[in-house]
Amino acid sequence: MPATYQRIVLASRPQGPVLPENFRLEAVPTPELADGELLIRNHYLSLDPYMRGRMSASKSYADCQALDETMIGGTVGEVIASRNERYKVGDFVGGVLGWTELAVSNGAMLRKLDTSRIALSSYLGAVGMPGMAAWYGFNQIMASKPGETIVVSAASGAVGSVVGQLAKLRGCRAVGIAGGAEKCAYVVDELGFDACVDYKAGNLEKDLEAATPDGIDGIFENVGGAVLDASLARTNAFARIALCGIIAGFSGADLSIKNSRLLLINRLTLRGFIVTEHMEFWQEGLRELGGLVADGKLKFRESVAEGLASAPEAFIGLLAGRNFGKQLVKLV
Repeated sequence: MPATYQRIVLASRPQGPVLPENFRLEAVPTPELADGELLIRNHYLSLDPYMRGRMSASKSYADCQALDETMIGGTVGEVIASRNERYKVGDFVGGVLGWTELAVSNGAMLRKLDTSRIALSSYLGAVGMPGMAAWYGFNQIMASKPGETIVVSAASGAVGSVVGQLAKLRGCRAVGIAGGAEKCAYVVDELGFDACVDYKAGNLEKDLEAATPDGIDGIFENVGGAVLDASLARTNAFARIALCGIIAGFSGADLSIKNSRLLLINRLTLRGFIVTEHMEFWQEGLRELGGLVADGKLKFRESVAEGLASAPEAFIGLLAGRNFGKQLVKLV
């Protein structure tokens, strides 16, 4: 058992864009286990946009990240010591144990992971929280029908990529919005979307119009701002919008909706959601997503940073859109 391990804590709250100095890497002693506890060596750490909101002290849907405490984050890893009868050494588990190499848990809020047909890292992406965000927003809010056109922003990312593939399995026309020709080619050629609009090309409105000749019946929004405005302009009557993220506003950018009048004119339904508030759907959703991944019917891509110390820069890159697919940090 190592005498110490490394973790990253929040050293200061960002004022605008996140900076490396907002974090601190430190070594801490490995604690002794009490009855009922287990020690987990994390293999992968998930980096997700929601973490930026938690770094702020402003009121939100969840408590803010405490200063000088381990940064919040989803993890998957292996039990290396246990005094808990429900978990044995060698079990693979997933939880929210944070930016840390080792973590002690009492077993609450952990789930055992089967790696016989599904790669361990997948449980932080397509078969984890991002996949469930896609599944819930698409099925419970957009409720899209075969033949409808849906638009997905950040379409090459961990959430958006799953939404589009679920839409195609439902028989919908799936149109993505992504940044750059490489990402758009991946969305169409690898993920099977019908079209993808490169918002960096400078013709977002016209290109989206060309890609949605019959209008838009559902929007899965991860970005906000100008991207959402362009999609609103193409909506059909009674279109549904699942608002999952507003990553465009994380640096303090203006997020005004210029086409807000269409919310009334087209009788749109817009609903924001936090997927962890809907745990009653997780068993059903993860079972479906796991089956699709195991059968090769749901594809995904990962960006993997090596080592805990790389997490701050990888997170900053995620917020700037430099990642391709699900952003992970490999710890083992």
